[in-house]
Amino acid sequence: MNRPVVLVSLESPHRFWRLSVEHERALSAAFPGVEFRTATEETVPHQLAEAHVYFGWTFKPSWLFGAPHLRWIASPSAGTDHLPVAEAHSVGVALTRSYGFHGRPMAEHAMGMVLGFSRGLFMSQRVQRNRSWWKDDLAEEFLDLAGATMTIVGCGSIGEHLARAARSFGMDVVGVRRTPPVAVEGGITWMHASAVHQAVAVADVVVDLLPATRATDRFFDHDLFTAFKPKSLFLNLGRATTVDQSALLAALNADHLRGAALDVFAPKPLPVRHPLRLHPRVVLTPKSSTLSRTYMDEAVAFFADNLRRYLTDQPLNGLAEVPAARSPLVGG
Repeated sequence: MNRPVVLVSLESPHRFWRLSVEHERALSAAFPGVEFRTATEETVPHQLAEAHVYFGWTFKPSWLFGAPHLRWIASPSAGTDHLPVAEAHSVGVALTRSYGFHGRPMAEHAMGMVLGFSRGLFMSQRVQRNRSWWKDDLAEEFLDLAGATMTIVGCGSIGEHLARAARSFGMDVVGVRRTPPVAVEGGITWMHASAVHQAVAVADVVVDLLPATRATDRFFDHDLFTAFKPKSLFLNLGRATTVDQSALLAALNADHLRGAALDVFAPKPLPVRHPLRLHPRVVLTPKSSTLSRTYMDEAVAFFADNLRRYLTDQPLNGLAEVPAARSPLVGG
């Protein structure tokens, strides 16, 4: 192989989401036989002509036509619905996602959401300016986490991180995926995706970690929300397309749900007068569940391990599958 060229485009206004000079130096030192080049999103199309590997947040399908030597597209993201998986596959270019380091911040975020509802923190913040005392209200609304059940739909590696956090509070955890593990691990009770109605019916907290695929489009619909245990809490840290937001609002307005905490929603951002934004039992966060000061450190480490594999003709970790009508119900 000629001296491989790796083109990197990892821009962000936030330091922990962009490649630093220290990261560049570390990669160059670890791979002296590789030429690393950096690019902005505007200059990527002009610099791809000589690249063998691309490492970046985004990749437009049209860029493939100007990349005759490209063999691998690597993303630090857990999801690939924003990337040209099918187009890359059709021209023989591998595309990988990253995993293993999104779980900790997302588990912290999810448990923060759960505690905000279970201990009445969100209610207190909402009424403290207009009410002198609201202890009786909280006495009716709080939820003991010890002994409660959390069902995680799309329970992959991120879900397993969350399961450990939930269990540390004494919660029971049900994990739902299309291919449950054969061995019982991590104290999770596994259920097949076909039994999702039974899984949500026993849950005090339901967490959506589904990826965006044709099979998961509006997966959480009116029928599924109706199957929820009364007064349960719903969290979505997966993808907005997996939820029928009208059905969610109907379940909230019928008082069937305790509340909803959403890190993803559509459109993004929601209009100022959108009913989800105004609902008293909905908490929105701006797709911030993966915020972590160590994000790029770990993303670069994951990429470096895969680059070693690439250079020695070993299988790459995180290979994205071409989207199909029946995609596995797993998280990242």
